[in-house]
Amino acid sequence: MSPEILAVLLLIGLFAGAWNAVAGGASLFTFPALMAAGLPPMTANATNYLALLPSGAAALPAYKEELKLAGFRLIPLLLISGAGAVTGSFLLTVSDPDMFREIVPFLLLTATALFAFGDQLRAFLLRTLGHSRSRMLILFAMFGFSIYGGYFGAGLGIVLLGVVQIFGFEGYHSANGVKNLVATFFTILSVTVFGIGGLISWPAAIAMMIGSTIGGYFGGRLAKRINTRWLRSGIICFGVVLTAVYFHRIYFA
Repeated sequence: MSPEILAVLLLIGLFAGAWNAVAGGASLFTFPALMAAGLPPMTANATNYLALLPSGAAALPAYKEELKLAGFRLIPLLLISGAGAVTGSFLLTVSDPDMFREIVPFLLLTATALFAFGDQLRAFLLRTLGHSRSRMLILFAMFGFSIYGGYFGAGLGIVLLGVVQIFGFEGYHSANGVKNLVATFFTILSVTVFGIGGLISWPAAIAMMIGSTIGGYFGGRLAKRINTRWLRSGIICFGVVLTAVYFHRIYFA
């Protein structure tokens, strides 16, 4: 991979890290960017996990007080989400590359829909599971969403936020801090599985990681101050266009 491409990936990582910390949804442009750099879809997906890992981790210090108050209540969420992520990541490593390429448009469509209608889905989860006294049911929902998170993961943040709120972290900033911790934890596990499976392009991942670390650090400090509505609208429009482009490329070109 040429130095010029790596430099572009670093800049994309910088932007993606800040965007992810503030509004989420950065995978909708980092994943296609890695494919545009010449990586096969499965390798781009696995590399994307490692590339964006620092953006979530770097935002955690902004929520240190909220996480300190959460204490031992975090353990069940971390264990269940980790188990789901490992399951999803293993499924990716044994997937047929041609099959994965063919479902890329559907994965992008799912990610865009989750991002666009995540608030409604979160409200639905709060209505249906919020009155349930069964924590097992809530943890089962977390396990299911985490399988998707380990396999592809884009657009999942707002749904994880809802599950975390149902679990008892009701304040937005408290829930957002816990969501970031959960996502960072299961991303580490997914990256481990992908690394063992040989799916990660390390030069591309390292270049984008450097950028996303810097972007995530500063983005985490802006997250509590910025109205993210217009940012979310922009990423939804981009996701719709991107999905249409990939459907055309794979099925109609």
